[in-house]
Amino acid sequence: MDHSPVSPDSPEPVVSAADPIAAANRIPTPSAPPPDVLRCAYMELVVTDLERSRHFYVDVLGLVVTEEDDETVYLRSFEEFIHHNLVLRKGPVAALAAFAYRVRSPEDLDKAVAFYSELGCRVERRREGFTAGIGDSVRVEDPLGFPIEFFHDVAHVERLAWRYDLYTPGALVRLDHFNQVTPEVPRAVAHMEDLGFRVTEDIEDAEGTVYAAWMRRKPTVHDTAMTGGDGPRMHHVAFATHEKHNIIAICDTLGALRMSDCIERGPGRHGVSNAFYLYLRDPDGHRVEIYTQDYYTGDPDNPVVTWDVHDNQRRDWWGNPVVPSWYTDASLVLDLDGNPKPVEARKDTSEMAVTIGADGFSYTRKSEEDLPDWKKGEYKLGAQV
Repeated sequence: MDHSPVSPDSPEPVVSAADPIAAANRIPTPSAPPPDVLRCAYMELVVTDLERSRHFYVDVLGLVVTEEDDETVYLRSFEEFIHHNLVLRKGPVAALAAFAYRVRSPEDLDKAVAFYSELGCRVERRREGFTAGIGDSVRVEDPLGFPIEFFHDVAHVERLAWRYDLYTPGALVRLDHFNQVTPEVPRAVAHMEDLGFRVTEDIEDAEGTVYAAWMRRKPTVHDTAMTGGDGPRMHHVAFATHEKHNIIAICDTLGALRMSDCIERGPGRHGVSNAFYLYLRDPDGHRVEIYTQDYYTGDPDNPVVTWDVHDNQRRDWWGNPVVPSWYTDASLVLDLDGNPKPVEARKDTSEMAVTIGADGFSYTRKSEEDLPDWKKGEYKLGAQV
């Protein structure tokens, strides 16, 4: 049944009062209440060369070292007061070890155990925490195949918001969001809604295929996004800057260091989220987004924005092409034993297939009648080289 709010006659985004995504293959909703998630809090990444990764995140991007040893580096952004936002752990295979969320109270950890145990998921609890600076924690392999952590107790550290003497031109001030790759976006959305997340924006087509959805707990556009593709995999972690000029400064820094090959996409402005962005790849290929200037979503009646997959301004407001690697590449995720999870192929139509042309770079539109002749057929990203 066609449930999509997208009209085949207009690519303009559609505003709805509630989530327009229908899931036919739902994960059962537990009778146990979900934990009260406050926000995305940190990501644990396994990296193969700790020294190179430390250089990238600390010396180049300017994240602050809270603590480190020969095996692990704990990093935070300038406005953070909890122990870390990013953990780099040395290991044999580059992968994601955990998406970590802070919950409102210690009792919410009991709720997390009950919620996921009812779903038959593997659940592990460590009173001493899984990482330094974090107390009692629960990690689960969720029904979507992702390793998720919930915690409340945490070591406080100095918030450096006022230490302007330490700021770099491209200072990263907050952890903003995660992005997860999953084969069935509606199924993932329904599960995250059971966990208390709310949809802010999504991408669909007139037939009702859902290509991606943005979901939040804190009052921004998202704490995580579900991107359709082969998964479970980790698409990216995003850190926020104060202004778009901070992102341009990062680009200039990378150029000066002869590291511009780290730039995968951007800088630019998204249609979805309205944010100014830059996508980078770290030494292991993990994707990092630098992000700023999205909008407030905290009211209970915050409307949902649905974009047509054929609207070229959904991913980039200026209509620039999205490079194919952005759709195809993502990081493996680990199970709770540290083994890479198998990747399941997406069966629904892929966003890349319906929006990138045969040359591997061009964009397709439903109609090119309103385009100037020199732009018809393709946006000439590939032809410019």
